[in-house]
Amino acid sequence: MTEYKVVEITDVTDQAVETALNRWTSEGYRFESIHFAAQPGSRRPSMAFLFFTRGPAAEGI
Repeated sequence: MTEYKVVEITDVTDQAVETALNRWTSEGYRFESIHFAAQPGSRRPSMAFLFFTRGPAAEGI
């Protein structure tokens, strides 16, 4: 069975995104996508959501 993981980041910096990517991929999750949310009128994202999956072969890691 495929496992899904959604990680919310409220401090949207390159370091925070990199830390989350490294953490969850080292635990056997595969990065799927990233989505940003911004306040109206602002170009800088206020939140980011990282989506990961982990298949049955990776269970037990």
